Amino acid sequence: MTEMITADLVDLDLDRSAETKEAAARSLAERMAALGRVRDLDGFLADVAAREAQMPTGLDGGIGIPHCRSAHVTEPTLAFGRSARGIDFGAPDGPADLIFLIAAPAGADDAHLTILSSLARQLMDAEFTAALRAATDAGTATDLIRGTRPADGEPSAPSEPSAPSEPSVPSAPSAPSEPSVPSAPSEPSVPSADQEPAESRTRDDGTPAEPFRVVAVTSCPTGIAHTYMAAQALESAAREAGVEISVETQGSAGFTRLDPAVVAAADGVLFAHDVPVRDKTRFAGKPTVDVGVKAAVNRPAELLAEVRRKAARGETTPAPGKPSPVESAGDSDDGYATKLRKWLMSGVSYMVPFVAAGGLLIALGFAIGGWKIDKAPSVAEHFIWTEHTSWAALLFQIGGLAFAFLVPVLAGYIAYGMADRPGLVPGFVGGSVAVTIKAGFLGGLAAGLIAGAVVLGVQRARVPAVLRGIMPVVVIPLISSAVVGFLMFLVVGKPIASLQSALTDWLEGLSGANAVILGVILGLMMCFDLGGPLNKVAYAFAIGGLTHPTDGGLKVMAATMAAGMVPPLAMALATTVRGRLFTATERENGKAAWFLGASFITEGAIPFAAADPLRVIPASMAGGAVTGALSMAFGCTLRAPHGGVFVVPLIGEPLLYLVAIAAGVGVSTLVVVLLKSARKATPVDATTEARTAAGTDATERVPTAV
Repeated sequence: MTEMITADLVDLDLDRSAETKEAAARSLAERMAALGRVRDLDGFLADVAAREAQMPTGLDGGIGIPHCRSAHVTEPTLAFGRSARGIDFGAPDGPADLIFLIAAPAGADDAHLTILSSLARQLMDAEFTAALRAATDAGTATDLIRGTRPADGEPSAPSEPSAPSEPSVPSAPSAPSEPSVPSAPSEPSVPSADQEPAESRTRDDGTPAEPFRVVAVTSCPTGIAHTYMAAQALESAAREAGVEISVETQGSAGFTRLDPAVVAAADGVLFAHDVPVRDKTRFAGKPTVDVGVKAAVNRPAELLAEVRRKAARGETTPAPGKPSPVESAGDSDDGYATKLRKWLMSGVSYMVPFVAAGGLLIALGFAIGGWKIDKAPSVAEHFIWTEHTSWAALLFQIGGLAFAFLVPVLAGYIAYGMADRPGLVPGFVGGSVAVTIKAGFLGGLAAGLIAGAVVLGVQRARVPAVLRGIMPVVVIPLISSAVVGFLMFLVVGKPIASLQSALTDWLEGLSGANAVILGVILGLMMCFDLGGPLNKVAYAFAIGGLTHPTDGGLKVMAATMAAGMVPPLAMALATTVRGRLFTATERENGKAAWFLGASFITEGAIPFAAADPLRVIPASMAGGAVTGALSMAFGCTLRAPHGGVFVVPLIGEPLLYLVAIAAGVGVSTLVVVLLKSARKATPVDATTEARTAAGTDATERVPTAV
């Protein structure tokens, strides 16, 4: 801050030159230009106006913070102006008399948001804003903003404003969100009528009562200003109200979860957020107040009182829906194996859409242009609108670019699952290195896990307060990317690349019994959990063969997709040939399962497995194993990662491929019908079957409990 503002950048009498926010910005910007910190005054002011047009920058309490990033700025700069009349910056409570113009060079998100963050924390201090309003000269105001003069007027040793000492410090996103909107500095909050001071709360026997405990979560889009302002406001109000509070700040750099014991002991929960609260299920079953982050800044005492009232009435919040894989990844009470599965599934779940889009585009390119379309020149240099081969090349090359993201996306989102957003940069870097050294999917898996571990290690390091503001956007990406790149290039990458090459050679050399055994294994994995983790592992293994297509890899892809089509098709066929063994709802699901199975959507069999897992899953696995084995034995190949029967023209040995699928569907149908028929019929079953035979199936059959 000391280099960002000087006395020449302070105007304590803006009324002489400015009556509007545009005039105020120009007056302060001219001071920046005079010092050489703005190269093009009009260009910079146009950038300020564009930012202001997105959303007003006026804050409650008589404060305006016009700001922008601009290519016309040479270094991060802060100018301050004071207006006796006040200038309208769009704040709800009226004009601003304290105006801060913040200029940051284009791309300097860290500097830009660090200034905003430092200002936001200072503006929460009523003494600071009062001292600025009372300052009699530019030097005093400059010292106050720099922090070299405390608000009480006594000079002190120069010091940088420190970042708040929260568990984790969020990073800046690629473009700054709306700056903080702090409330007007107010007098210390007074506990409401239902909030007795801490020292007066006693039990009937005269011993001190336990304090009322609240856990809070604060978050805002940038994770810099509002997140910490709300936390600070709540902590201050809680101290004065005699409430014991623990605040979890969730920003874009990740967060440290509150101790589960603290959450369990809490009497109430307060969410103050503008982005979704991560891992919300931890707080279920407790009295909860859920508001926007600004409410916590503006009226923290009221919110704490509302939590207390809800607790007194016994109001609780039911458990929310199941969180996403990334939101729930790495919960503190999970075992290592569970955490590892969640991390890997995070990467796979984000990778699959790239697989589907890229793979099908590649497949269409082959279908339209033939097998030599991969030798076509770049469509950026050679494209003839009337030739179908040019369109085929366009589809193929777009698909190839999408496929190029597979390993980096896999690695990036594995790291994301482990360390949240800070894991993305080193994860993507490590995944790209894996592609460069031809370490393939195995390299991507390793890169993602290494990147997440490195980021978690860096986040645990103790750093000086002055560096916390740049940790998420400079230090963590820099250190973690360098470490991950070093390890992938020089330590673990080459052995993994050798292993990947050996695996590819092994697949290429598979024939006879070995190929059939691999087909059986893939079929069993695809049908065991019907779209779950084991299914996805087999699918990811198959996709790995498509990144550098070989005959063995294409056979694996064919066997994998064929086996994955079996369960829903088998359930559809079973409900058609022996409908009386299934409920009316299952028979309806069977109609949809025809299309789902034909499209290679294994999840189409889940409703049947959920109702009768001990019969449906073994039957599905039996058919999947048969199909996988036959597909490998027939030497079927597949260049598309998805599509089901709709990509049969892209399959090597298509007729034998359909025979393999039909055989597996037949086996699964036979097994599930036999297993269901062998059940001991209950009176309910008999009644229902009679009604079905009579065509009056008015009551659904209730499946017999296993």
